[in-house]
Amino acid sequence: MKKIIIMIVAGILLAACQESLEERCAREAKEYTQKNCPRHIDTEIVLDSMTFDKDSHTIGYYYTLQGSLDNPLRVDSAQFSEALLLEVKNSTNLKLYKDAGYSFRYTYHSEKDSGTKLFEATFRENDYR
Repeated sequence: MKKIIIMIVAGILLAACQESLEERCAREAKEYTQKNCPRHIDTEIVLDSMTFDKDSHTIGYYYTLQGSLDNPLRVDSAQFSEALLLEVKNSTNLKLYKDAGYSFRYTYHSEKDSGTKLFEATFRENDYR
């Protein structure tokens, strides 16, 4: 009987220590930003931060564009949006979050015109499925 009680208590303690997917996503976004940002993706794209909005279940990626990409005519197009959506659809790193129906927001700002938003797109479950 004593062994059964110990096993039940251990099971409850293990279950209580696990974080939800929302909590995990928020923690990972915060930790990634603190440890890795700003991060040069290539010569003209810098990842500034990652966020997670619990209310909308949206993972946000915030970038700064430099050089020739720092031009609203280059990024504000259907072709740019389609390329991002294809990345979301094909990303194995996002599988856990796609399976949970999370949304993904990509926001690009200008380096030369600080604070100017060049492009923003949000992809929801019905977009990438």
